Order: sequence, then C-alpha cells, then structure tokens
Amino acid sequence: MQAILSDLLRRVDGVAGQRGHLSAPRFHDEVDQIRHIARAFHIDTVEGLAGTLESALSLHGLGPVVLSYLDFLRDAILAEMPPVGMAAMRPAPASVTPLRA
Repeated sequence: MQAILSDLLRRVDGVAGQRGHLSAPRFHDEVDQIRHIARAFHIDTVEGLAGTLESALSLHGLGPVVLSYLDFLRDAILAEMPPVGMAAMRPAPASVTPLRA
C-alpha cells in the first residue's frame, strides 16, 4: 500500500508542478488516473476528491481552484500513509531558536 500511496503522491505533485504547462484534456486524464488508482485500492477520500476536481475542471477549466484541490489530494494521501512513511515525506523542521522573556 505504501508504494501505491507514494505513486499517487508523485502523480499529484507532478500535476501540480506542470499545471501551467498541461492542456485541460491532459490535466483531466491525469486526475482521472489518480481517481482510478484510488478507487482500485479503496482509498475513498482521494477518489472522492479526484472526482470533485474532475467536476471542477469540467465547469471552471484550469482556474485557481485547481491548486486547492491538489493540496487537498496531497493532504488526503499523506493522511492514509502510515506514520513512518509520513515522517519520510515531510520536510525536516527548520532549526528553532527558543524565545526568551
């Protein structure tokens, strides 16, 4: 399951990275593939969000709403990952300087 979630995350990040360079039909195809993979592996939240994004694409095209849905998809995929996988995917925290009163 970890490999499937990593693949979905890679796909979402790939689509987000190419948002300005993908045609609407190609973008729709990519989101459709994400939805199909999520459905095949019973990742319901990701499937539902991808389906909603497809509807938004049909109604609004490649507008700014797309980035919000891609963020929601990414968050849903990370929520499905086991804690060990999530730690590896999250960026390392920046160094923190303690505040003094």
